[in-house]
Amino acid sequence: MRTEGEVKDAVPVPVRWRTAMEAALYGPGGFYVRPGGPGPAGHFRTSVHASPLYAGAVARLLRWVDSELGHPRELDLVDVGAGRGELLTGVLGALPAEVAGRVRAWAVERAQRPAALDPRIRWVPEPPQGARGLLFANEWLDNVPLDVAEDGHYVLVDAEGAQTRGPVVDGADRAWLERWWPGPGRAEIGRGRDEAWAGAVRSVSRGLAVAVDYAHTRDARPPYGTLTGFRGGREVEPVPDGTCDVTAHVALDACAGPGAVLVSQREALGLLGVSGARPPLALASTDPAGYVRALARAGEAAELTARGGLGDFAWLVQPVGVRSWPV
Repeated sequence: MRTEGEVKDAVPVPVRWRTAMEAALYGPGGFYVRPGGPGPAGHFRTSVHASPLYAGAVARLLRWVDSELGHPRELDLVDVGAGRGELLTGVLGALPAEVAGRVRAWAVERAQRPAALDPRIRWVPEPPQGARGLLFANEWLDNVPLDVAEDGHYVLVDAEGAQTRGPVVDGADRAWLERWWPGPGRAEIGRGRDEAWAGAVRSVSRGLAVAVDYAHTRDARPPYGTLTGFRGGREVEPVPDGTCDVTAHVALDACAGPGAVLVSQREALGLLGVSGARPPLALASTDPAGYVRALARAGEAAELTARGGLGDFAWLVQPVGVRSWPV
């Protein structure tokens, strides 16, 4: 198996960004599949890692889906891009025993299964077909490889991160740009992400599919794109050599299917009971320990819903045979 430095061998000449990202993130020795190490949590902070309140909110959403489905004997919870299984572990712990006992938890991930993971969690490379319940994808689509275009030409990149002008964008990619990211300048072609999300939604026979990511819409595309890298908690240049995450924000409006709803994380978590409001000061006199705990929860909730931070994430909520949420 290649080491992280040897990922460079997979991209010996300038190639399109989609090819380079695939090799750097998921090829042998790639950032997300390399065995050992801290995993994604060692390089960047997501809502899952910020607070157990996030898993609690997903647990409440799963209970809403459970009610919509009539409390089936088996209730699927599918986590796409599961990392090391942190979200599934947190949701299972937040559910009442009666509900948790009916849940089939699926971690969809291309990396190897962590050794100490809860045995109730099934570890699979693709979403299970025919799931009935909740499919949840937290910061997955931003790591689905994509091509980059500039002024109608593909952008090529080598393993050192040097970028050059490539051939003219044509075919389905050109049609996608004309519909979803028109105009001159730099753009990130999200067609592969649309297809990946559509495939995930098709795997659900009934329930909800939810994608959560930094996102933008057609009326506010970033003029210079968003492609970047992360390593060790810091933003770095997006060099596709396997040593850093390579990511770009998601055109979630292009991913949306019929009946889908786009809401901010701030709004979604508020509806699921996550509030950054400070506890009443009187509680400090009657229950000092309870006040400190409530204050800590409020601080965590504030981080999850903060403007200019995690609260600006978008939730794409796609109903499949149930009412849309929020209702």
